[in-house]
Amino acid sequence: MRKTWHIQGLLAAIILLLLAPPLSADNSSASPGEELNVKDFILEHLADSYEWHIVGFGKQDITVPLPVILHSKTSGWHFYLSSRFHPGEDPYEGFHIATKGKYKGKIVETEASGNETRPLDLSLTKNAASLLFASLLLILIIMGVARSLKRNPLESKKGFTGIMEMFIMSIHDEVIKPSVGDDYKRYAPFLLTVFFFIFTNNLLGLIPLFPGGANVTGNIAVTMVLAVATFLVVNLSGSKAYYRDILWPDVPTWLKVPVPLMPLIEIVGTLTKPFALMVRLFANIMAGHSIVLGLTILIFITVSLGSTINASMTVISVIFTVFIDFVELLIAYIQAYVFTLLSAVFIGQARITSHGSKPAAQETKTTFMKDKL
Repeated sequence: MRKTWHIQGLLAAIILLLLAPPLSADNSSASPGEELNVKDFILEHLADSYEWHIVGFGKQDITVPLPVILHSKTSGWHFYLSSRFHPGEDPYEGFHIATKGKYKGKIVETEASGNETRPLDLSLTKNAASLLFASLLLILIIMGVARSLKRNPLESKKGFTGIMEMFIMSIHDEVIKPSVGDDYKRYAPFLLTVFFFIFTNNLLGLIPLFPGGANVTGNIAVTMVLAVATFLVVNLSGSKAYYRDILWPDVPTWLKVPVPLMPLIEIVGTLTKPFALMVRLFANIMAGHSIVLGLTILIFITVSLGSTINASMTVISVIFTVFIDFVELLIAYIQAYVFTLLSAVFIGQARITSHGSKPAAQETKTTFMKDKL
């Protein structure tokens, strides 16, 4: 019995260590008389950076430096690691990381006039490095699963391969096939890639330890690229009936000429769909990370209120943080699922073969979406 409790305690400690958000020493060790800026604390941990923070001990931070690639109009190309930059020290080769202003957190160059300007910055940042790592990890996982399934295609798989097969088939059979329609096989590779790419990055973003912790899907630039990819697939593969409904919809003629009111509304609609995909994913992931950081920071805010209150709020903060992190695990799947589902529905709507008609399965799925979303 005692051994069982020891194992449970160890598992609980590991879960708390994995789910607790990483804290920078500069923020968490503020002097007693210094008030902690909650806004800056949260934004700093959500923002991109030129190094990958692992852990901090006192005033010493252990980080992984990343490649810096810059091009200046006056001095040309520069290649080095981000460890060349040190807070409070002189610029390196004329460049430094801005600590305030509109370029805060970005590498800037100081001109002779004293103005700060941005060089051409092709550096590998934390988010970009995490994106590459997630992509490589996903490729290795999918290739391994595909090799295992190809080896014995008729054999029932167990373990990790069985779980991946379940995920793949559920998205393929329950989302892609009924939403897209008869030619779903053309779009299954794209939609499955989108789902697992988002899901993998969402999971890595919840792990505070290296190589996790990057806010990839909470970066609007990443979600914008995903939304643009869906926009291109939808509109480049649209049928004649799809474009006829956009440019000459089935409405009274006076709504189309001489002022093309309804065609303009339909065109705007083609832009609002990917915009909704972009904002939905970005806002949900960003909000989840912000809530976790906000709950964690309660520990440091209540330090000045006494040991009793601080200890109580620490316990409450840890409990709610762990709870929200488990909720975030569910959200990581839901957001990948919703993005894939909506993308599949939009593709299916663009693949109608005749005016106002679509496959029965697709019609059912579209009706379900209208009722639920």
